[in-house]
Amino acid sequence: MAKKTNLYIIVVGCGRLGSKIAGNLSNKGHSVVVVDKHEDSFEHLSQEFTGFSIVGNATEIESLKKAKIDKADMVLAFTNNDNINYMVSQVAKEVYNTPHVVARIYNPDNVPLFKQINVKVIIPMLLAESDFQRTFEEIIGE
Repeated sequence: MAKKTNLYIIVVGCGRLGSKIAGNLSNKGHSVVVVDKHEDSFEHLSQEFTGFSIVGNATEIESLKKAKIDKADMVLAFTNNDNINYMVSQVAKEVYNTPHVVARIYNPDNVPLFKQINVKVIIPMLLAESDFQRTFEEIIGE
């Protein structure tokens, strides 16, 4: 089966990470919709962002329906709250059968919950720890 070249992607959370990823995906030609409950968060999006933005609370199913979650190839749950990211991920996976779901989580103890519903995770603390180890080894020559 050929890879789909233009994905329909919903990004929930338009902070530093969500806005950066949304901009990059938009620049690559994907159709991107960003959902955030704070309208001023959309100021983080780059000038080149060509997608859509929806002011809404992602814990309310109507906001996700407005973003056309039923059409999404991928949902990125990038809020600053593990509980919200879990709920969005669970709805995407279990209610709408979204093929690809990725969540940012802050508490590594929550990894098993996300793995149970087949959601890929990004854990900033573990990424920073790994980068530090690499940098430390470069500095001391190990």
